[in-house]
Amino acid sequence: MQLDRTAAVVTGGASGLGAATAAALAGRGVSVFVLDLPAAVDAADRLEGVEYLPTDVTDAEQVRAAVGAAAQSGVPLRTVVNCAGIGPAARILGKSGVHDLGLFAKVVEVNLVGTFTVLALAAEQIARTEPDEQGQRGVVVNTASVAAFEGQIGQVAYSASKGGIVGMTLPAARDLAQYGIRVCTIAPGIVETPMLSTVSEEFRASLAAGVPFPPRLGRPDEYAQLALAIIDHDYLNGEVIRMDGALRMAPR
Repeated sequence: MQLDRTAAVVTGGASGLGAATAAALAGRGVSVFVLDLPAAVDAADRLEGVEYLPTDVTDAEQVRAAVGAAAQSGVPLRTVVNCAGIGPAARILGKSGVHDLGLFAKVVEVNLVGTFTVLALAAEQIARTEPDEQGQRGVVVNTASVAAFEGQIGQVAYSASKGGIVGMTLPAARDLAQYGIRVCTIAPGIVETPMLSTVSEEFRASLAAGVPFPPRLGRPDEYAQLALAIIDHDYLNGEVIRMDGALRMAPR
C-alpha cells in the first residue's frame, strides 16, 4: 500500500513500540498522529512532523475526536497501529487475597476494548476515503503478545486481554474486507520497552538467555520494521505474526 502522502494513527506512540513505529512511518512520508495519555505526551521525545494528541483509548469520544483530526489532515487516513496497553501482574489467589476484579476489568478495557474502539472508529473514517487502484483503503495493525498463547503465572488479566486481540483479528479482517481495509496483529515476545525499565540488568540478561535465537531481547525498531512490512504487503490479512525469536514462555 502506498504510504507517502497519507495519514496514520499510532496509539501508545509516545514511547516504546509506538514511538518506534511513529518514527518509521514519519520517515516514509506519512503524516503521523500519536494518541497517548496526557502525561505520556508531555514526557515524549517529540518527533518532527508528528502530531501528539492527548487521548485515552478507553474514552470513545476522545478517540473519535483524535481519529477525526487525522482524517481531516488533508491526506487520506490509511494506517492505524494500536500499541497502547498496560501489563500489571497479579495472581488469581495471592498473598493479599483474590485478584482485584477492578484491575482485571481495567486491563481488558485498555488493552482489548481500547484496541477495538480505535480500530472501529478509525475504520469508519478510512472507509470514507477513495480506494487506490487495487481497491485498498487502509490497514490496521494491532498488538497482542506471546502471553496470548503462553501466559505466565500472574498474567491472567494481560493474557486474557491479548488473547482477545488475537481472537478478533480474523473476524475484523473479514468484516472490513468489503471496505478494502486489512487487519493484522503482531504478537511480540520480550521487547526492550519502558515496561522493562524497572528491572535489573541481571534479570534482563536472564530473560534474553531464554530466547532461542537470537539470544537477546527484541527492539522496538524491529516491531516497527514488521509493522511497516505488514502495511507494505498487500496480501497479508487476518493474520497474527509472532515476533519472539522462537521463544515459548515457561509458566514463570
